[in-house]
Amino acid sequence: MAADMKEVIANAARNLILEKKVKKLTVKDIVEECQITRQAFYYHFEGIPDLIQWSMKKGMKQLVEECRAQEELEAALKYLFVFAINAMPEVKKGMESNYGREIEQILAQTVCELFEKAADEENMYQNCSRKELKLILHYHSYAIMGILQNWTKEDTKNVDAIVHEIYMIMMGKITPAGGK
Repeated sequence: MAADMKEVIANAARNLILEKKVKKLTVKDIVEECQITRQAFYYHFEGIPDLIQWSMKKGMKQLVEECRAQEELEAALKYLFVFAINAMPEVKKGMESNYGREIEQILAQTVCELFEKAADEENMYQNCSRKELKLILHYHSYAIMGILQNWTKEDTKNVDAIVHEIYMIMMGKITPAGGK
């Protein structure tokens, strides 16, 4: 039952941000939307940042599982891009709320964790120390987030080519000094 109520609360918050376009999400708004008491809200979540974190981590866990189910790394990267492109309208609305910074941090952390799992499973960057690996993966995570922030309809038409180029960069097959 508790997980179900968490879902109800998370859906109410999502509804407020996306459909009712609430810029400053409050606990009062959420409890009114899902018709529960403040006490019930605080039984399930410490506050709105905790709610956002729980909700995003739940969704990101599903994304990670779907990416890992892909046969090849490039296919997983494409799945990530397609998911992100489809989620972009929701993410942008969430970023415009008063919890945009938290959302950005969770997104970056999750993308980095996804890349770290892939790097470990595929034995990528074997010649790098753990410290170097983390830096490389953070670099790739924020680079992809930056690319997605400026994504256009034209980019969507060329998603396969863009994903392939990013994959080649990540695999070290395209380098600034050596070309292809």
